[in-house]
Amino acid sequence: MVEIRNLHLSLIGGAGPVNILRGVDLSVKSGETISIVGPSGAGKTTLLMALSGLERPSSGQVRIADTDLTAISEDDLARFRRSHVGIVFQSFHLVPTMTALENVSLPLEFAAATDPSGQAKAALEETGLGDRLHHFPGELSGGEQQRVALARAFVANPSLLLADEPTGNLDRETGIMVMDLLFSLQKEHGTTLVLVTHDETLASRCNRSIQMIDGRVMEATGTSGE
Repeated sequence: MVEIRNLHLSLIGGAGPVNILRGVDLSVKSGETISIVGPSGAGKTTLLMALSGLERPSSGQVRIADTDLTAISEDDLARFRRSHVGIVFQSFHLVPTMTALENVSLPLEFAAATDPSGQAKAALEETGLGDRLHHFPGELSGGEQQRVALARAFVANPSLLLADEPTGNLDRETGIMVMDLLFSLQKEHGTTLVLVTHDETLASRCNRSIQMIDGRVMEATGTSGE
């Protein structure tokens, strides 16, 4: 599903170029769950952004589902993300002026899908929010907002889900509930999952754990997984 080869990514800072990713190599099988752990500044989130096509690498190759993301246009990248990639962020990133139903419908509307509202309603019911369809994000708890974000990420049935510290803004009990839901949806949909987390317990739920330090993959360890 994912093939990364000799990936480098540099960003321009006030003092000049900053090397974020320094020759990352990584392979992820279809349906596999992997966690990426490491200290702040190790390049974990930047790696996710490169996987999603939201950051262009300086050199190297990113292939997802046999598509080379480094070789296609921005418009093609947007279409690829819409069809193949779901993203869950730490801070939810819901549109505050839209209801839960409208937030989940949005990517389907961009894709000109058939019956986006009906599909969005089904996705929200799958996350236990069938009675919160018409609530705005400000009327929902943090856990409910993240469940809306999960529904939005899974609604188009992506082949790859990228999750960046999805429990970072939640208390422990709510975080466990949200992650139970995420892994349940991942298993049901057969989605490949790449999860960035500081939580070692959460990381151990994945098939493999990848450690990043200073923009490099230092080790990959197998775990019991789900």
